Amino acid sequence: MLSRLLSAVIVLAAAIGLLILAWPQLFGLENTWMIAQIVSFRGLLVVAAAVGVIVMLLIGVIRPLRRLTGTLAVLLLVFGVANVGILAVRGTNQGDVTLATAGADESITVLSWNTQGEEPGVDAIVKLALESGADIVALPETTDELGTEVAIAMKEGGRPMWVWTLNFNDWYKARSTALLISPDLGEYTLASAPGAGPPGNTNVSPTVVATPVNGVGPTIVAVHAGSPIEGAMSAWQSDLDWLAEQCDAPDVIMAGDFNATIDHMASRGVDGGTLGRCTDAALSAGSAALGTWPTDVPPLLGAPIDHVLATDNWRIDAFRVLDDVDGAGSDHRPLLARYVPADS
Repeated sequence: MLSRLLSAVIVLAAAIGLLILAWPQLFGLENTWMIAQIVSFRGLLVVAAAVGVIVMLLIGVIRPLRRLTGTLAVLLLVFGVANVGILAVRGTNQGDVTLATAGADESITVLSWNTQGEEPGVDAIVKLALESGADIVALPETTDELGTEVAIAMKEGGRPMWVWTLNFNDWYKARSTALLISPDLGEYTLASAPGAGPPGNTNVSPTVVATPVNGVGPTIVAVHAGSPIEGAMSAWQSDLDWLAEQCDAPDVIMAGDFNATIDHMASRGVDGGTLGRCTDAALSAGSAALGTWPTDVPPLLGAPIDHVLATDNWRIDAFRVLDDVDGAGSDHRPLLARYVPADS
């Protein structure tokens, strides 16, 4: 009798735990320490579930444990299938990387790349930006010096860019963010505060916000939210809240390292948006299951924590997670997104 009761408790605890990990939004736990980290890697959860099923079946050869392990194997199988379904719905599509040749004249191409303290170097960044015909380049973990070098090299390559940078730490490159904008989009001015923390900026690493001088055109945001690490969860949550507020503006394009997946943004969407009123480009393009970090695991096993988002003024025309530059030095994969006006 006691063994049956213990088995029932184990099965119930396993079922609740797996349900929380499969869809933490159901319990409002997607931004909670440990759960937030685990749910970022749904591909790895599928692998772990498959291994768990095999282990349970092997243990099941011990007759007294057969019923318990069999039940746990079924729960793990359902958990794995659920995560496969979520990944399938979010999609693994990869659009044409030659985005410079697609779309309409009014299109805007966005390149986002966390450079991990400038590891890829000027040449790799400029090559990608020029080949894609980028109008906006968001470069978290990039200093003013390198951002300026990229802008100069792009000008020499026939594509001049304005550049804005913010720096929260003079000796640690990860605390700098650069934003480049093509003059073709009009004249812009820096709108985000140089100091850390709301209401003017994110808490740990800077986010660059640029607004059009004449009020015509999108507000452009180069994002670097903090990491959801122990002791910094409240700052991370505050960053996501602040970024959602930036998407209250009527016309916004934002890109960068959010250190968050769309699971973490679930409670922050407004009017059908993914984060505030902004919609995730990867989700719209059916590519949201592809991980952008780290580059030393395949995209399906990584965490999709880098994003390009926009308000409903814009419709996604092409999108790609660039895994062909995994050896460039950064631990993040760059993103390319091409938008066209929603009414086109």
